[in-house]
Amino acid sequence: MILVDKETFQAEVLEAQGLVLVDFYGEGCVPCQELMPDIEALAEAYGDKIKFVKLNTSSARRLAISQKVLGLPTVTIYKDGEKVSELTKEDANKAGIEAMIKAALG
Repeated sequence: MILVDKETFQAEVLEAQGLVLVDFYGEGCVPCQELMPDIEALAEAYGDKIKFVKLNTSSARRLAISQKVLGLPTVTIYKDGEKVSELTKEDANKAGIEAMIKAALG
């Protein structure tokens, strides 16, 4: 997984070709920390088909708000820089994220 910040988000996500999954998380977010190993396992399984990145919203609040991330955890899939699907809070679990990935891969 690639750790992005407000300096690299544009290039790694919004200007990227193809599919990019972004894990928006916060330092004090317990559900985010619990979800991290699941997302890393999905990155192992699907990393050859989709780029996985994570953004710490604690140090990029304006960027998170600009992407309409209002709750955590939020997992979003972008295709060619456009947001195509998103899961938040309780829906952001391993099964839900894997289903979202499979749908995006078509």
